[in-house]
Amino acid sequence: MSLSATLSGLQENTAELRWTAEEARRIYDLPFNDLMFQAHVIHRQNFDPNRLQMSKLLSIKTGGCPEDCFYCNQSAHNPTGLKASKLMEVERVLAEARQAKAAGATRYCMGAAWRSPKERDMDMVVAMVQGVKAMGMETCMTLGMLSLPQAQRLGAAGLDYYNHNIDTSEEFYPQIITTRTFADRLDTLDNVRMAGINVCSGGILGMGESEQDRVNMLVTLANLEEVPQSVPINMLIPIEGSKLANARPVDSIAFIRIIALARIMMPTSHVRLTAGRSNMSDEMQAMCFFAGANSIFIGDVLLTAANAGDDRDADLLKRLGIQAETVAEESCAC
Repeated sequence: MSLSATLSGLQENTAELRWTAEEARRIYDLPFNDLMFQAHVIHRQNFDPNRLQMSKLLSIKTGGCPEDCFYCNQSAHNPTGLKASKLMEVERVLAEARQAKAAGATRYCMGAAWRSPKERDMDMVVAMVQGVKAMGMETCMTLGMLSLPQAQRLGAAGLDYYNHNIDTSEEFYPQIITTRTFADRLDTLDNVRMAGINVCSGGILGMGESEQDRVNMLVTLANLEEVPQSVPINMLIPIEGSKLANARPVDSIAFIRIIALARIMMPTSHVRLTAGRSNMSDEMQAMCFFAGANSIFIGDVLLTAANAGDDRDADLLKRLGIQAETVAEESCAC
């Protein structure tokens, strides 16, 4: 497909496209203003550009993960000084969820530092999902790899979203993780989809990958059997003691280009501006929102890393004239 044909098709039915790396890269390399224009037009066709979906993320089991993800301070392989904890009690998780709802969150995300959940923990995890659902919030979990029976049990409990990032391109993946394969990631996404749960999957920028790796990551996501309903784009937060502690920062323009490309390639997905916002300027975040990012995590902490914080977010969104989505608005958009 020629670039002109691809661009003309963008405003028609992008979700039906089968993307190639070459097509995606040509769009990524457009003059910045052209790229931003295309992304913003598509964003407006599918979402209210002045609404932002708010989520809250809680670590329900911290540290001690057996995976060796080079970027992660929760990996047992990385001497980051983070102590491992046990799975939180259900009532404590629900108390935190009530506070998140009061702060404006419409989706509550719970993450555990596991390779995969053990059967002995499933009853508590299911109770968390059911308790948060009863509050009228959407539920999301990230627990590592899931078997199909585990995904089906979570789906039956009412889980709305399951997060399992592919992190990067298939080609670069072995450079940052060796304890599970790229195919393992895709298998979990298949299990989640077959269980009728919405897929939340994205990646991390700034781990030493090339621009082409970033584009290829989006090509993989956009070409899944069903496009992820939620696509988190993270900026690496270098953690002392991790193998990527001295990673070079991502260029701001390159990061915004990936947000725009994600919006173009996955027009009906919520594109999440996720980790690293505490290190982004207000102007960079505003450009990401213009390019199509329409979801953030609120609060001062994102799992175990610093987040932008409610006061800073409230000030920025007020200045931009952006308001929080309701659960009903988000359901309509998806």
